[in-house]
Amino acid sequence: QVQLVESGGGLVQAGGSLRLSCAASGRTFSSYTMGWFRQAPGKEREFVAAITRSGGSTAYSDSVKGRFIISRDNAKNTVYLQMNSLKPEDTAVYYCAARTLRLPSMRELDYDYWGQGTQVTVSS
Repeated sequence: QVQLVESGGGLVQAGGSLRLSCAASGRTFSSYTMGWFRQAPGKEREFVAAITRSGGSTAYSDSVKGRFIISRDNAKNTVYLQMNSLKPEDTAVYYCAARTLRLPSMRELDYDYWGQGTQVTVSS
């Protein structure tokens, strides 16, 4: 089992940047595929990005591709989401999630563990 704690959210102006972190408990972090999802007010939770166990492969939603970068540091049990060129439509609660199976997935149901989320607000 793994516990996930997100941090780094906040208020930023459009065009700005934020880096989210997700710290995982336990000594088996490197065995989990990791993902970031977000949920805007009144909307369903949606996929943002995912990264394989080694960090060698990543996937992004079309809405963030080219602006966001997912990375991980297995020595620090942490996954990151670097968010650049932020837009007001990026405003949401951002969640990190862990998947026990090897392949990354864009489906919420494929992830086994979730953090509590961190709020990101982008002002225009």
